[in-house]
Amino acid sequence: MRVPILKEGNYLIASIQSSLSDHELLQLMEDLIVQVQRVRAKGVIIDVTVLDIMDSFSTRTLRDIASMIRLRGATTVIVGIQPEVAFAMVQLGLNLGDIYTALDLDEGISLLNSVVGR
Repeated sequence: MRVPILKEGNYLIASIQSSLSDHELLQLMEDLIVQVQRVRAKGVIIDVTVLDIMDSFSTRTLRDIASMIRLRGATTVIVGIQPEVAFAMVQLGLNLGDIYTALDLDEGISLLNSVVGR
């Protein structure tokens, strides 16, 4: 199942609807890179609210997505990391590096507006 990617102004919003397999995460990476180019997006929000676990592969893949998007000239914000997921990530030594994070979609959009402008 592909993750839907919506365009909102200069931004793309990828809202993960259910747990993703490794293949689906890699497909999301490819889809986002293509869409950033196609619509000349200035920012990307990846909503992970429904995820109740983030393993080392998903964490690394999100970091890779953000790095690739940065190389394409856009900024990435991850939104919706659940408290239990954040706790587990810290306990396991997983981190998202220098990727921006926000509590929810509204805060993610506000963050992008302050970082890259409209």
